[in-house]
Order: sequence, then structure tokens, then C-alpha cells
Amino acid sequence: MPKLSPDTPLIHSGARVVNSTFGAWCEVGAGSIVLNSTFQDYAYCDRLADIANSTVGKFANIAAMTRIGPTDHPYRNAAQHHFLYRSASYWDDVEDDADFFATRAARRTRLGADCWIGHGAIIKPEITVGVGAIVASGAVVTRDVAPFMIVAGCPATPLRARFPDAVAQRLLALAWWDWDHARLRAALADFRALPAEEFLEKYQG
Repeated sequence: MPKLSPDTPLIHSGARVVNSTFGAWCEVGAGSIVLNSTFQDYAYCDRLADIANSTVGKFANIAAMTRIGPTDHPYRNAAQHHFLYRSASYWDDVEDDADFFATRAARRTRLGADCWIGHGAIIKPEITVGVGAIVASGAVVTRDVAPFMIVAGCPATPLRARFPDAVAQRLLALAWWDWDHARLRAALADFRALPAEEFLEKYQG
């Protein structure tokens, strides 16, 4: 696997990135599309992900063939086809609908730190997925997901929390995702070996 960089995102072959920014240690999988989005430090997506108008939190894990912030059509109008807003592709005497695209881009999807978006999942615009949450493969998320909650289904519904509330609150307070690179490396063996409660006891007391 190629080395990741604190300075430049690793963009795999066939990926298309438009009007997007990246923090340190980020990766975009082969064939993915990232549009009008921000990847914070350590965030990545696997191959063929389609991400639009989204803020992707630190350490977010996005599996292959996912759709994050998929754009909508103008379904309240008499027609919902591209010709309404991509009009310049159809006629020489008209421009595209700039207001439509501005409204679409403003509908931000937000993924919290260290969330895991499973293979083929879809997360609709203006949804927030909380820190450490898990979205199961194939889920369609139409409502906000609480931190450390596991959701599944179409539409996605909560299955269970990853941790008891007291542990979740302590993890939120510890906020290890804000640690610097050297501190993460120093704690790597404990990240690998310790269950969450034991990790908290060691690093939070």
C-alpha cells in the first residue's frame, strides 16, 4: 500500500476531485468522485465512493460504492429532468440555473470523527452522522445518527449503541481524534490491544 502523506492527499487512479479540500493523511479511492467537500485529517474513502457537498470528519472510514450527500432533482416542479438546471447542455441561448446549484451545494452532509460508513450505504443531504457511529452496508440514512450508534436498513434505524452512555461520554471528552500524529503513534499499541473502557482508564484516569 502506498504511504500516506501529511501534505498531499493520496488520490488513486480514475478518481475525480472538484472544489474540495483535504487535511493530512487523507486518501481517495480509485474511481471515486469528491465534489464540493472537505476531508479532515486521516479521513478516507474506498473505491467508487461518490461524495458531494459534505464535511468528512477526522478518521472517517468510508467504504466502497457509497453515496454521501447525493444530490436531489427538483421533484416539486412539473419536470425533474436535467434540462431544468443543466439547460446550457440543451440550448444555446440559455445558461445553467446557478441558483439551483447554489442551493444544492448548501445542503451539507456531515460525518463525525471515526464514523464508519459501510459498503453501498447512502447518506442523504443535510444529515449528520455522529462521532464513532456505524452505518451498516446498504443502509439508507435519512435522519441524523447519534454518536457511537449503529444503524441499518432502509430507511436506517438504530440497532444498538456501541458503548454504554457513560463510556460514550468519556470517549467524547477524551477526543483522541484531536491528538497529534506523534501522540497517536505513542498510543498505537494500546489502540490495538485495549477495549475502549481500559483505554479510557489508561488515558483519562
